[in-house]
Amino acid sequence: MKMAFELSYINGRVRSDARGFAEECEAEYGEKIRGAARAIAKNVGNSPIVLLSGPSGSGKTTTAKKLDDELGRMGIHSRSVSLDDYFKPQDTFELPKTPEGERDYESPLCIDWELLNAHFDALDRGEEICVPHFSFTIQGRNEAKAKQLLLKKDEVAIFEGIHALNTRVTGLHPEAFKLYVSARSDTFDNGRLAFKGTWTRLVRRVIRDERFRGTGAITTLSMWANVRRGEKAHISPFKDSANLKLDTAMAYEISAMLSPAREIFSRAPDGAERYDELTELLAALEAYDELDPALIPADSMLREFIGGGTYKY
Repeated sequence: MKMAFELSYINGRVRSDARGFAEECEAEYGEKIRGAARAIAKNVGNSPIVLLSGPSGSGKTTTAKKLDDELGRMGIHSRSVSLDDYFKPQDTFELPKTPEGERDYESPLCIDWELLNAHFDALDRGEEICVPHFSFTIQGRNEAKAKQLLLKKDEVAIFEGIHALNTRVTGLHPEAFKLYVSARSDTFDNGRLAFKGTWTRLVRRVIRDERFRGTGAITTLSMWANVRRGEKAHISPFKDSANLKLDTAMAYEISAMLSPAREIFSRAPDGAERYDELTELLAALEAYDELDPALIPADSMLREFIGGGTYKY
């Protein structure tokens, strides 16, 4: 369910009880995870496969890890598999292009659907599969890092990726549990839209890309148009097929990520690509009161983007 936040409430809580505010927001996200785990558990008898999809910056990876933890507490062993590992080696096909002629890594044509569906069929039959490992460094599969996967009775495999709800999979495996996650909540200020839900995902991605992927804000912003185009073409059309939609936005997160976000975005030079949107976003950030990022728990989904957490990515 899509929620809406109120800026005056956020700033008021940051000033009066920042720690309690952060804890409450994290608890709400945790309850969503528990609800999703319960729904998955009910479907185990129908299929051992969970398909987890969502656009860039949604927190898919941490959501999958937290589902692993929660299902484990329920006595259901689970394994997470990234659909990125099912990318086709680039020497086996012609990479799709964007309308601007750039390589389009958002296209579902990059996925080896034949292998993926064969693996789903095998898992449904109780057979062992060998999950490939795709190396983005060599743009191909690293056979040495491939992993065997065999599911026992009442065990599940969570396949997460932007194309997990594509009908190329769900059409052949309708019994699989389908979960869609995204940071969907907008923030309002006395009825005026103050911060878009899509900006929340952009802030998450810009911080992560700069800190851990060696990609500056300008490069990330230059790719954002194609990322959003890919979402509208290849992700959003399938979200309503999900058994459950989970909003990963947390009311306190922009306040908690305010310092790095402001610093990174403000370095963009005049005339940079999408500079108008950048200027608008920077102005919107200034309306937030800052919350000490040390209050972000080590196991928070936000640690996927800012680092310093207990999960390994």
